[in-house]
Amino acid sequence: MKKVFPLTHEKHAPARQLEAVKGEVSKYLKRERKKKLADDMDFWDFDCKFGLTAETAAEVHVAELPKRIEEVHADGAAECYIEIFAKPAKRMKRPPEA
Repeated sequence: MKKVFPLTHEKHAPARQLEAVKGEVSKYLKRERKKKLADDMDFWDFDCKFGLTAETAAEVHVAELPKRIEEVHADGAAECYIEIFAKPAKRMKRPPEA
């Protein structure tokens, strides 16, 4: 998913628009996690980028997206760019601690 989300709307309250953006992102993540994985893979991993525009977007962890959306909204930005790509991944065992 590559999308520019508006953080303001003429008919919606700013708080409701913020929740709508976060809800759409979480719905997308939930939908992607439901997809069938290959037999040798364990979970869906996500490559995420976040910024005010596509050119200024930087890589972020998927868990940081809601916090970043709130920060940008608090700074007064009118829109934000979010890019999320799902990829299958395999869990790695932790090395034994010495």
